Amino acid sequence: MNAIVPPTHLLDLNQTCNCMPIDRAQIERKILELSGSEKLTAELAKRENYFAATAVFVSRDDVSSMMAQIAAIEKVASLPAFQQAVFSRNPDPVYTHQPQTRGAFMGYDFHITATGPRLIEVNSNAGGSAIVSSIEQAIGRDVQGSENLIRHMFEREWVLAGLTAALKTIAIIDADPKQQFHYPDMRLTAAALQRKGFKVVIADPGEVRRDKDGLYIGDTRIDLIYNRLTDFALDDPKNRIIRDAFMDDKIVLTPSPRHHALYADKRNLVLWSDQKRLESWDVSAADRAVLAQIPTTVEVTPEYADWLWAQRRQYFFKPNAGFGSRATYRGSKLTRKVWAHILQGGYVAQKFISPPLRLVERDAETVSLKYDVRVYTYEGRALLLAARVYQGQTTNMRTAGGGLAPVIVMDAPDRACAVEA
Repeated sequence: MNAIVPPTHLLDLNQTCNCMPIDRAQIERKILELSGSEKLTAELAKRENYFAATAVFVSRDDVSSMMAQIAAIEKVASLPAFQQAVFSRNPDPVYTHQPQTRGAFMGYDFHITATGPRLIEVNSNAGGSAIVSSIEQAIGRDVQGSENLIRHMFEREWVLAGLTAALKTIAIIDADPKQQFHYPDMRLTAAALQRKGFKVVIADPGEVRRDKDGLYIGDTRIDLIYNRLTDFALDDPKNRIIRDAFMDDKIVLTPSPRHHALYADKRNLVLWSDQKRLESWDVSAADRAVLAQIPTTVEVTPEYADWLWAQRRQYFFKPNAGFGSRATYRGSKLTRKVWAHILQGGYVAQKFISPPLRLVERDAETVSLKYDVRVYTYEGRALLLAARVYQGQTTNMRTAGGGLAPVIVMDAPDRACAVEA
């Protein structure tokens, strides 16, 4: 029978209440309106699982905890000892260039647990923010403040790089951008920046040419590149023109290789979760207590191989420079063949934290899907919160009923929900 069960925690509400459904048609109309182009209709049709069928509830206390962890990481990232540990991994000067910029659209991904949020990873070119902003507007929420923060973010990166003239032109650069899953997100980002007065182009590195005074796309001289490339060190010959212009200070690049090294390299999780090392760097007791919430992470080395194999079910394995959940493995599903590949190097093992669940309606049935919560930031300040709803081992945009979702921040469950009892 049906019983009215008051959720005692927002985790319970997410798991038991099929509430806050999202209308895809309403979202698509808003995206087309904000992009100023009906041409995105076909692009959205190709992405059936771009938007989740629901919103996700997160407590105000959990948001405060996530922001405290982000603030503590920002403090550690500024320490000379931490930077020495990071940059000693690779002496390439590209990692230390333009040191004053802070990195656009950082993304901190968390699993919410009954004892608080746990940081899973950091991304230095986190996509999807403009899509989530569109979803929020489609459900009637005001995001004007977020758009102003985004304008400020790019203007501040420009100033921090030492430029005094006005920022005029921004290029959103990715490999074959029209073929990228997040191409609609790039289009929306461009439209938002254009509304703030910037000239914006979206291009592949192959469309960029260099002249004496800088980089051009067509006849447009580029001031700043919003970097969506996953070639984090700009090693690919196709990206050499951008790397060389960056090193010659002909453009401002954000996020840059430095930002990836300081935040998104998975080996940083090892440092942030090492209490003894943090203490040796004179990190305050208060910040160490906050960082103790980060799941223990260790580098996969021959020294730890036998121990990690024996303990593998308790860990999740990630490549140091991974992105988009590629080549990541849950320890409980590891085969000997995959383990042999991991032991070749370049992996960390993070204590496995189960993702929370969200009840959604799919094909006229209610199902439980997993989700994580992403905080988009600049200089440690939240720009936007989003959830990614999915089924499977890792986050993906292939789950029916799943995809990007808005986050509803609440003090506590404020209503009961009818569930099967």
